[in-house]
Formats: sequence, structure tokens, C-alpha cells
Amino acid sequence: MFDGLSSRLQETMKRLKGQARLTEDNVQEAMREVRMALLEADVALPVVREFIKDVKEKALGKEVIGSLTPGQALIKVVHDELIATMGGENATLNLAQQPPAVVLVAGLQGAGKTTSIGKLARLLREREKKKVAVVSCDVYRPAAIQQLETLAGQVEVTFYPSDTSQKPEAIARDAVARARREGIEVLLVDTAGRLHVDEDMMAEVQALHQAIDPIETLFVVDSMTGQDAANTARAFGEALPLTGVVLTKADGDARGGAALSVRQITGVPIKFIGMGERPDALEPFHPERIASRILGKGDVLSLVEEASRQVDQDQAEKLTRKLKKGRGFDLNDLRDQLGQMQKMGGMSSMLEKLPGGGKLPDAVKNQANDKEIGRMMAVISSMTERERRHPEVIKGSRKRRIAAGSGTQIQDVNRLLKQHTQMSKAMKKFSKGGASKMMRALGSKMGGMGGMGGPGGGMPFR
Repeated sequence: MFDGLSSRLQETMKRLKGQARLTEDNVQEAMREVRMALLEADVALPVVREFIKDVKEKALGKEVIGSLTPGQALIKVVHDELIATMGGENATLNLAQQPPAVVLVAGLQGAGKTTSIGKLARLLREREKKKVAVVSCDVYRPAAIQQLETLAGQVEVTFYPSDTSQKPEAIARDAVARARREGIEVLLVDTAGRLHVDEDMMAEVQALHQAIDPIETLFVVDSMTGQDAANTARAFGEALPLTGVVLTKADGDARGGAALSVRQITGVPIKFIGMGERPDALEPFHPERIASRILGKGDVLSLVEEASRQVDQDQAEKLTRKLKKGRGFDLNDLRDQLGQMQKMGGMSSMLEKLPGGGKLPDAVKNQANDKEIGRMMAVISSMTERERRHPEVIKGSRKRRIAAGSGTQIQDVNRLLKQHTQMSKAMKKFSKGGASKMMRALGSKMGGMGGMGGPGGGMPFR
């Protein structure tokens, strides 16, 4: 997400950073570059105009022109303005009412409403420790009801059945009454996808809203539709009292125009952003973290939060004790570490959140993907327990068997074994109490690889 915008803005800011002083001329030139970057990212024109006007006013003020480091001061202005454009602070769900807190979810056909409800239900259950139920009022598509039932089972929340012969308002009222009886804290109500030009469908969702009076009304929109996402949200906002927006499919959107346009156009905050198909791929929307990622500063805070949720602390401590006792880092340990990485969204997701991660060469980024991690795990899974514990026994005939069993080549098995050998050496330094030594060792190895997947084999597959 934001690939094009990020690279253009970072290049422009880099040039300004080297300026001894800022003048109206070089600020004007920089703003032209920023304007083009925003337009190419499909940010709505009124938002672009407002953004450029505000940045220019602040950039030509005393706090920037008079600064000892004017280029850096201007970067701060752009950073702060990006945050303001996207809404300032993270807007959380308001669930402060007598249970059940009802959340109505609306949106266009195909925007990802039902999937987002499943992800949101999981987030509320796991992170907020809420007792959650879901119900579908989509009486036009039987598959939608079945899809929600399947998702509810996957994320372990209560599902209230409904039928296409029922009226949406009746389904919703019954669900609210049942949730109240059963002590459900949050009820998520799915609605039929509709076109905002369809007056009958819009009237139906208005009647549904009136029937259950939800505390939150979320609009789900596909971020890949760019600035049109903001215009659609505004149209829905005229029909419903929206309280928030959920941006979906952001991992497939290289531009980011929707994220930068929705708040300004609608006045409604983006509350969540979907970054993949996994059940846990829905995150609270933090404008300041997104702004940092756009400007290449990374999003370490989100990375740390993700690690604290996903990393198995017991498993990590078990590995540490094992290494301190002098027992080697075997292929079972490597598979465990790869599994932890997958839970955090894979290597590409982690790189995106690291400062400077967006500047890595495409060759490196292409190596860092979930398919490669999956292939590594397949190779390890094709080994016997003895081979995983004692990789040194893996020779010619064993390599052929492992490659055939995992659907890979012998070269792939060799690269994995080489990767494991390098990691084992680094782990030995760590076990001797030298964490800094280990980091230096890893750094020198990475430096000599010419990128992951080079001769040293940082990522073991091409």
C-alpha cells in the first residue's frame, strides 16, 4: 500500500533535506512534486488542494524558514498534515451502552462486508475480550448467510441463523432480543450489498437502521476504488448516520488514495483497515502510523504490538533455555520460527513496517514473501524427525527424497540447509550471552549476500 506515493514523497523530501535553506521557490517546486504524487495516488482533488494549501502556509512560516534544519522541519509539516488529513487519532468503536452494543455494517456489493464482520468479530473477541454474536440480514443471497455462519465458526463467535423468507428488520429485531437474553456484549449485523443509486435498497437499510438503532454504523469500502471510495462513502453518509469506515483490500492497493480521501470528503473517521484475507488481517486504523510508513519511517509500534500478540512466549523461552544449555538450533526450531513469522503476516509485512523497508530493492522484496516461507516449511515437513534433529545426516539420496516429497528441487533443499547452518552459528553466539555479537554476525552475513537469495542465501529460495 502507498508504494508509488511513498517513493515519490520520500524522494522529494530527501532533496529538500539537503537544502541549507528553504525559499519560496524550492518549497513551490517541492509542492508541485507532492501534488503530482497525491494525484497519481488517486487522492480526491479537493483533498489535494487543501493539503497543498495547508502545507505551503506552514512551510513558509517562521518555524520552518527559520529552522536550523529547514528540510527536516518541512518533512515534519508534511507528516503532521498527512496525519490531520487521515483523521488525527485512531477512532475506536463506541461500545459503551447497555449490552448488546449493536453494530450495523453496510456497503456496496463485493466490498468485503461479510468477511470484514468475521475479522471484526475475532478482533473484538480476542483483543477486547467481548462476547460477540453475528447475524445476516442479507435475504437476497443465501450464500451470504452460509458464508457468515462459516466465518463465525472459524473465529469462534455466536451465529444467529436467518432465512431468505424473513424480512431484514424482523431478523435484526429478533437477533437483538436474543442477544439481550443470552448476555451477548456486541452484536454485528450484516446487511445486503447494494448500489448507492438503488433507492429501494437504500430505503431498506434506512428502515433496518431505524428498527434497531445501532450505536455504530460502519461503512465497508474497497480501498482499490481510490477516490471513488470516498465519494461512495459520502453518498451512504447522506442516507445513514455513519460513525466509521472500514477500508478493505488495502494490501492490494498500491496507491492509497482512499485512505487519504475518506476522512476529508465524508467527515467520518476510518476505524479499521483490512490488509489481507487471513481472519486476523484487520487492524485499527492509526493515521500517525500510516503517515510514518508513507514517509519511510516505518511502523515499529504496530510491529511490536503484532509480535506481542502473535509470538508464543512459552515457545520462545523454551528455545532460549535450550540454546543456553548448549543444545543446537535444529530444523524443528527453524520451522517454529517460520510459523511465528507467518502469524505476523510474513516477511513482507514485517519489512513494510521497518524504517527504510520500503526502500529495499524489488529483488529483495520479491524474495520476502509468504510463498517462500511456505516452501521452506514444506521442505522441513518432508524430513524425518531424525533428519530435522540432525541435519548433518541429510546427504544425496535423502535430499532427493525430501525434494520429491515437498515438490521442490535439490538446490532448494541445499539452500535451506545452508540457511540453517548460518542461523545455527549465529544462535551459538547468542547462547554464549552475546546478543550484540549475534546481531553483528547476522548483519555481516546479510551484508555479504547481495540481498536475500544471493549467494549466501538469506532467503533460501528464488
